[in-house]
Amino acid sequence: MEFSTIWLFIVAATTLLIIPGPAVFYIMARSIDQGKKAGLVSVLGVALGGSIHVLAGAIGVSAILMTSATAFHIVKYLGAAYLIYLGCKTLLSKSESTTSEIPKAPRKKLGKIFFESAMVEVMNPKTALFFLAFFPQFISPTDGSVSVQFLLLGTIFIILAFISDGLYAVLAASIRKRIVGSSGSSVSSKVLNRITGYFYIALGVFSAFASPSKT
Repeated sequence: MEFSTIWLFIVAATTLLIIPGPAVFYIMARSIDQGKKAGLVSVLGVALGGSIHVLAGAIGVSAILMTSATAFHIVKYLGAAYLIYLGCKTLLSKSESTTSEIPKAPRKKLGKIFFESAMVEVMNPKTALFFLAFFPQFISPTDGSVSVQFLLLGTIFIILAFISDGLYAVLAASIRKRIVGSSGSSVSSKVLNRITGYFYIALGVFSAFASPSKT
């Protein structure tokens, strides 16, 4: 893969990971309730679950490419459309208090936390859909094995996610007041929704126009 493509992927992935999602709020809940160690264990579990999705995605995308090049093009365009859909859905969604997004987490043993967080990520179909929509936009069949490219991008994404989620776990206690019960929480949530929504749409549009030249 070209370095410029990998660099673009890193920038896009980092931007997406900076914005808190369900997994981040889950990790923060654990960190706030049981400390940094529990939060970091949750990060490891989520990373394991994400890795399983990456492996499954690499196999699936490779199988699609073996079917036909046209099928691969269809997957790329459907992925771009899905990203735009996510953006529109995020922009149109009503901003709710973030207190409802951080569940009260009962105290559990670290081993159970690890297993639970991994299963939460593995059983989340949205993660699989996102990987299948996002990764193919940066993959070119002419640059070598599609499965290897998918695994490379997946490894980069998991590492970036591990760093990002780890930082959220470590800093959860200090940012708790900004997320839970603050007067500006709804405003902050609206801003995050707009940033996320516009970014998804921009990424989807870019992917749709870039797809022909990349394959």
